[in-house]
Amino acid sequence: MTPNAWWNEASFTFAIQVAVKKTTKLKIATAGAEQLVDAIVYGMEEVKAIEIVVMDLRKVTNALSDFFVVCHGSSNTQVKAIADSVEKETFRIMNDEPSHTEGVNNATWILMDYVNVVVHIFSRDARDFYALEDLWADASVKRIGI
Repeated sequence: MTPNAWWNEASFTFAIQVAVKKTTKLKIATAGAEQLVDAIVYGMEEVKAIEIVVMDLRKVTNALSDFFVVCHGSSNTQVKAIADSVEKETFRIMNDEPSHTEGVNNATWILMDYVNVVVHIFSRDARDFYALEDLWADASVKRIGI
């Protein structure tokens, strides 16, 4: 008996079905990520976030997520308000909430992790200092309202 004798037509058919299901789930997750980005941008726009940028990282090797959404506020109070609005609108529109949030207490850089989409809300100084858009220069960038 050869090592591959266990592999038959039924096994092959099952493997194809599994691959199709995984591909379909990936496409649904990606479509969901695009809708989530729209909800996030809407939440940002509701409280006048400044220089909203959507970075599509799907074609970037070793990217941490499918999208980064970046903006800044004119004060720490506005940075916090943007984060609150994003959380409110993504829950209202998508019934989704971040799996993890950091930086809310000092509100100079709030990171909201929605797994496929990561939101970065900066103060102006922090955004200039970290220059996140420059770090991911290979990403496809869409500027909103600029």
